[in-house]
Amino acid sequence: MAKIVLIYASMSGNTEMMAEAVADGIKEAGEEVEAIDIMNGVFAKDLLNYDGIILGSYTWGDGELPDDYLDFYEELEGVDLSGKKAAVFGSGDTGYNSFCAAVDILMEKLKERGADVYAAEIKVDLTPSEADEDECRTLGKNFVTFLNGNRVK
Repeated sequence: MAKIVLIYASMSGNTEMMAEAVADGIKEAGEEVEAIDIMNGVFAKDLLNYDGIILGSYTWGDGELPDDYLDFYEELEGVDLSGKKAAVFGSGDTGYNSFCAAVDILMEKLKERGADVYAAEIKVDLTPSEADEDECRTLGKNFVTFLNGNRVK
């Protein structure tokens, strides 16, 4: 079995709902996942212990990472993620100019650090709908396929 970690930051519970749905999709695809709220203390170097990495975040203000993610993001500078598979999701508010920019920031950092990033990130406006949660479960399932080296349909 692959080792998968899902790290998320959630202030209002929206991104946590998404994280739970992604984790459900991973489990439905037959894999286990360790889901960690970033506030519970996680270090970027810990990612080296996993085959698959999924990061979830809400976007703060006009397009920034939330403070919860800043130390972790800075620590990523010293971590080589070559050979790791990764994916990103998040929530935001279309009322701002930079909708879900935290997703883009995290995706770019993962790529910069050498991870092979699944291209189909998910961005949700505010609270996830049932359809959004279904999309998150699908992301989880598709990530398992991606992680195992199979083509995602």
